[in-house]
Amino acid sequence: MHRRTKHRIKMSLLNLFFIVACLLCIVPILYTLSVSLNGTNNILSGSFSFIPKEVTFDNYKAVLFNKPYLLWLKNTLILVIATVTISLAVAIPAAYAFSRFRFIGRKTILYILIILNAFPSILSMFAIYRILMPMKLVNSYLGLILIYVGTMAIFGLWNMKGYFDTIPIEIEEAGKIDGANDFQLVTKLIMPLAKPSIIVTAVMIIIFVWNEYIFAVTFMTGAEKYTLAAGLYALQATQYTRNWPIFSAASLLTAIPILIIFLVIQKNMVSGLTAGGVKG
Repeated sequence: MHRRTKHRIKMSLLNLFFIVACLLCIVPILYTLSVSLNGTNNILSGSFSFIPKEVTFDNYKAVLFNKPYLLWLKNTLILVIATVTISLAVAIPAAYAFSRFRFIGRKTILYILIILNAFPSILSMFAIYRILMPMKLVNSYLGLILIYVGTMAIFGLWNMKGYFDTIPIEIEEAGKIDGANDFQLVTKLIMPLAKPSIIVTAVMIIIFVWNEYIFAVTFMTGAEKYTLAAGLYALQATQYTRNWPIFSAASLLTAIPILIIFLVIQKNMVSGLTAGGVKG
């Protein structure tokens, strides 16, 4: 068989495999959409149909107007904006410093940070609770923001440091020859070049905070302070008769903003993650 023909058959089979894999991945989403549009809560009965016999948007109206969904959305946005802002403010200069400067203990600090970040966050929950309790930061946004920043600033540092390492030092040297000072080098030369990595890091932080559930449920005791993830759990945990159509509608409404953000920045995802991931 001709070599080109073999290559075409191989690529066709590979494409077919990925098409099937994508279809399998999208089935749960279509199932959730079907349940959310179902007028009756019969998901566990034998009469449930993948295509709803009675299509309705009442479940979405109930989520938006009868449940504190918008309050949970506001709480989540507060945490997202604060965490992204503080994490980037800490991680960007730290990543640049670890990338460009050589000082005693540099590698040791980097390894300690990545080792600490490798442990499951649930292991530190009791210790964090004992630290935050005397400072009256339990059941407060500030306490949760500190936890999220402590986790994601390390990720941001490592991801952006790897990207800074890929930017040739000769570019900064050329800038110095042209008369730029250190502040101008960073803000007008390096930051624009590192834009893909900064965007990707910000989006990863958003996704983490948006979906974080364990700390939100543990450290927020009042339903009025729940995030979207904690609120979704509350929709099911507080009812004897679980309303799966409302839960499905709330789940889709929660996923849509992240999906939109991901589609908008997908061009930056490859360069922002791969360049930052391959450099140590």
